[in-house]
Amino acid sequence: MPTELTGREALALRMTSLLLRPHPTAAAAGVADVVEWFGAMQAQDLASGMWSLGVRLPALGHADVHAALERREALRTWPMRGTVHLVPPRDARWMLELTGVRSLAGAATRRARLGLTEADVHRALDVLGAALAGGGRLTRARCLAALNAAGIDTGDQRGYHLLWYASVRGVTCLAPNVGTEQTFALLDEWAPEPRRPERDEALAMLARRYVRGHGPVTAREFAGWTGLTLTDARRGFAAAGDALAVVRVDGEEAHVDAALLDAPRAPLDDLMVLPGFDEYLLGFKDRALMLDPAHSDAIVPGRNGVFRATIVRDGRVVGTWQRTVGKSRVTVTVSPLVPLDEPSRGRVEGALSRYAGFLGLPLRVDWAD
Repeated sequence: MPTELTGREALALRMTSLLLRPHPTAAAAGVADVVEWFGAMQAQDLASGMWSLGVRLPALGHADVHAALERREALRTWPMRGTVHLVPPRDARWMLELTGVRSLAGAATRRARLGLTEADVHRALDVLGAALAGGGRLTRARCLAALNAAGIDTGDQRGYHLLWYASVRGVTCLAPNVGTEQTFALLDEWAPEPRRPERDEALAMLARRYVRGHGPVTAREFAGWTGLTLTDARRGFAAAGDALAVVRVDGEEAHVDAALLDAPRAPLDDLMVLPGFDEYLLGFKDRALMLDPAHSDAIVPGRNGVFRATIVRDGRVVGTWQRTVGKSRVTVTVSPLVPLDEPSRGRVEGALSRYAGFLGLPLRVDWAD
């Protein structure tokens, strides 16, 4: 019989899966370990992606994480859902081929609206390939300049579409920023030794990673995370075999990493500050375990896809925070979503101090209420 879990117990296991609490088997000592654990980590906003790593690697500062990305412990590309994630370099190509290409379904329609032809697209791939060959790394502006010089108009979002398309097709990837400027490199040069799993093996690998990094979860959640069909999501779960254990969460069947069944399920009075674009929320379609539906609009104002950074206590969202980074300090404005007494506010400020330490800057906290 599957293990029966309450919602609170499932949330406790989920926080452990997310590496936001100590895990009985994960040994995440560096950036490569964390990214490998998840398989893909939301990173469309680079600052959020950096803190997603930092919060799980308390011994590292921002400069350490940036150095790890320069060592190619992970790279950023568009492996699924048309959004940027951090992925292990050797897994980028098969993930693009398995899930990334699904975002190309509407690309032709989009190109027609932008006034781009198929010839323009193929020419752009050739131009970017030549400009970046030999280990080169170019800023976004220089990539666009190369396209313009070749007679390809990059105005009116055409340039963004072409850069995105080149990465989804596996020609380029996002390299670490130079200062504040986004840079691109050739995927084959940035990740020269790719894994080449067969399709069922790839589905199983992705399913195992998703479940171990997010479970308890359902096949529907896996399909939502990857953009795969529900049929392929279930196929991946089946192919993952005994690595996944079946549990029931408030009566609904879900899957969890089999190694996690003996992990503590008791509520913990922990408190942390997480970036807006973190797997904690972005890794799920159904966020009811973590987020009161009444607070959804506060997390994604206007439902425009831009997530605010969250304050999380015992696995549940209790507030949001917004940062302003200056040269001499970081200023954070905190907006509680539930009443927070003075001791709780002190804990929030303590958690924010850790974030400021990650940046290497003094902290100022303003309370919005």
